[in-house]
Amino acid sequence: MTDQPLQDQHVLVTGAGTGIGAAIAEACVGAGARVTLAGRRRDPLLTLQRSLGEDRTHATADFDVTDEAKVRAGVVAARNAFGPIDILVNNAGEAPSAPFTKTDLKTWNNVLAVNLTGTFLVTREVVPDMIARRSGRVVNVASTAGLIGYAYVSAYVSAKHAVIGLTRSLALEFARVGITVNAVCPGYTDTPMFERAVDNIVAKTKRDRDEARAALAASNPQGRLVTPLEVAQAVLWLASAAAGSITGQAIVVAGGEVMAG
Repeated sequence: MTDQPLQDQHVLVTGAGTGIGAAIAEACVGAGARVTLAGRRRDPLLTLQRSLGEDRTHATADFDVTDEAKVRAGVVAARNAFGPIDILVNNAGEAPSAPFTKTDLKTWNNVLAVNLTGTFLVTREVVPDMIARRSGRVVNVASTAGLIGYAYVSAYVSAKHAVIGLTRSLALEFARVGITVNAVCPGYTDTPMFERAVDNIVAKTKRDRDEARAALAASNPQGRLVTPLEVAQAVLWLASAAAGSITGQAIVVAGGEVMAG
């Protein structure tokens, strides 16, 4: 892989303001790409845009992946800024926790809308240009929750399993038109979403924060949290020409937590 494997490629990253999304955007800019930073909150996007350079990034706020009209408007704005999208990274996600019997329909529907339907809507809006050019990369940020079960996050686990199913279906559908579709599956990663999970444990169990963090990190055989940069590097490889024959895969970034049986 060259120092600039994504030279002048246009990357759209959803959920780009913080955490894994921000790390992916930074890695892509470092690899020579022009990056559209998509998200619902303007301030984090503009802060990231300033740090990465306004000549290489475009921020499109109010990009609600559950809203078809806002997705379409955001993709049009991205094209106007940097041209057709070469690489799509579906990163937007939410992971509230609750016992199954206390998971209400509103929460269930929202988790599926953000994690699954959002991936569907953004991909459907972006991929026709890729088909026309017979070239493109789609990388879905799933989770180890898309491969195994976790208690108290049934909606999130269900949505991420479905994202991996969608990944595999589209990989086959687009295999002959030059588009690869893959997923990355991080384990517990040191992000704001992880900190919210820690907050939930502290509130419900009265453990201190260090104990709660250690309990979650213990699921990783390496005994640590994954870093956003490690996830970003996996995405960067899947987006590059070096991964041209890789499609339909769920790449686990979790220190050995999930292994094929």
